[in-house]
Amino acid sequence: MKRLQIIDSTTISLFSNLIFKGVGRHPKIGKKKGGIKVHTVIHANEGIPSDIKFTSAATNDSFMLRPGRLSKGDIVAMDRAYINYEKFEELTQRGVIYVTKMKKSLRYEVLEDVMYQTPEGYMEVRIQYVEFTKLLKDGQSITHKARLITYADVQKRRIITLLTNDMEFDPTEIIAIYRQRWEIELLFKQLKQNFPLKYFYGESANAIKIQIWVTLIANLLLMVMKSGLTRSWSFSGLATMVRIALMYYVNFYSLFNSPEKDWEMVWKSVAESPPDPSLFD
Repeated sequence: MKRLQIIDSTTISLFSNLIFKGVGRHPKIGKKKGGIKVHTVIHANEGIPSDIKFTSAATNDSFMLRPGRLSKGDIVAMDRAYINYEKFEELTQRGVIYVTKMKKSLRYEVLEDVMYQTPEGYMEVRIQYVEFTKLLKDGQSITHKARLITYADVQKRRIITLLTNDMEFDPTEIIAIYRQRWEIELLFKQLKQNFPLKYFYGESANAIKIQIWVTLIANLLLMVMKSGLTRSWSFSGLATMVRIALMYYVNFYSLFNSPEKDWEMVWKSVAESPPDPSLFD
């Protein structure tokens, strides 16, 4: 988990295509809407961003895959948007393992093909050793050897093929590494559900970036504070309660570890105090 890094991006829709170039067209009016893409890298054992870049939504994701920043023994999990033969070969030369999802349109030569079956005769896993060849602009070519691991995802009811440059790991370990990529999807979901990223207070590129940075800082602070609580809180519940108590001078940990304590003291004092005189006594 300490060696595993996860790379992905999420797109935030904007009101204008003049600030950040968007992708696609509006289904009703046919005009493009702007979009800013948040490229993120997280370590699997931390669950919080360690590297973030902002670009327009039209920017290809593969630029975020930078082999020079990775060391021997690191593992990178990513989506198929990051497939780049040159960078994959550089990762292999540096001793970095990558795991990604295979694109159907890729062409390759199969060097070895092995299929393992269950006792009932169904495919359990298929392992293919393949070789990719790509011609560069200067006329030279790049050859990259990799391994394809195909398995049946029972929950999603479909066949999934993974691409990796590792030739030694057990297929179940490669599958487990790719499934860990879901951690970054949960982070994006957490950000979009608990913070106001649908409305922006400024219309300039700098104002939009500042609001996203503030959101990321607030998310990080809540994650750190949540880890120090003894009482179990969901992130959405904690974010809602912090939003309510934000302008009050209260001790965060005493309040959120035992929020009913002060109410019990008030109720106890009311119960022990003599009843107020009534007009009808």
